[in-house]
Amino acid sequence: MPEADLIELFAKPLAELGIPYLITGSVAATLYGEPRATHDIDLVVTLRSQDAGRIERAFPASRFYVPPEEVIELEARRSERGHFNIIHTESGLKADVFLAGRDALHAWAFENARSYAISGFRASVAPPEYVIVRKLEFYREGRSEKHLRDIRSMLAVSGAELDREALLDWIRRRNLGAEWAEAERGVE
Repeated sequence: MPEADLIELFAKPLAELGIPYLITGSVAATLYGEPRATHDIDLVVTLRSQDAGRIERAFPASRFYVPPEEVIELEARRSERGHFNIIHTESGLKADVFLAGRDALHAWAFENARSYAISGFRASVAPPEYVIVRKLEFYREGRSEKHLRDIRSMLAVSGAELDREALLDWIRRRNLGAEWAEAERGVE
């Protein structure tokens, strides 16, 4: 299972060092919806600029490409949209690391995280409402249909379990009504 490999390679080292993280993106969408192939994992991480060296400890240069500590520090100083990649050099598998910053949606996701037993440890996974909102944002930015497919799959499989009030509140706050209507049109 490629998702288990991604979780083992990228989420487990963060957990072992006590770095707060959430699994999100297509890997999380697969947990709440139907499986689909992916070669990367999206993680939201809480990291202060002075903690950038912890990333290098979690992902040693002998096995991973990690941006220079200065780059991670710069990204961690952003109040929003901080981002960097980590690549497992042997397999080419990649983690897109998004930094929580001061974004209220990220804070809400950490407060409402789910825990799943995956790859021999308890993995922290973003709540489905967060995953949907972020996929709507990514859809708005790039118009990639894969985001709508993931959302529709999540609605079909886990729709009854969603906190609709929280979901619709975040959709309103992020001005994603048009994208949400488009996603809902394709749900059977």
